[in-house]
Amino acid sequence: MQTAYYYLALSGVLTLLLWTPYILARAFVWGIPSFLHNYPDKFPQEQPTQPLWAARAQRAHLNMVETMPALIAVIVAAGFIAPQTAHADIAMWSQIFFFSRILHAVVYIAGVPFLRTPVYLVSWASVLMIGAATLL
Repeated sequence: MQTAYYYLALSGVLTLLLWTPYILARAFVWGIPSFLHNYPDKFPQEQPTQPLWAARAQRAHLNMVETMPALIAVIVAAGFIAPQTAHADIAMWSQIFFFSRILHAVVYIAGVPFLRTPVYLVSWASVLMIGAATLL
């Protein structure tokens, strides 16, 4: 289970880091004084247009934030109730989840067509497989 916990921790760090690109883009587009002030003048009616890649980066981050509770739940539950024989499978699926989420962020931010959903589905299936290995 130590490997699964390790990749859970890495996934948490990835979640924290995924906000960095779009926040930096926002600081650049809005300007540092407006960014540090919280919002530019006349916000939200008027706001500087962020680059498309930054909008995709924000959505990639939000998608990871939405997925983390399920991953946390299945890995923590696995630590308590999974049979010893399932630990290797749980570790493997935890690794697959983490690396697929890195690839998902890259594909999403870069705007590569037709890859975002399949890569996301790999991470989604990983969470299901961890849950199945825990419960079956």
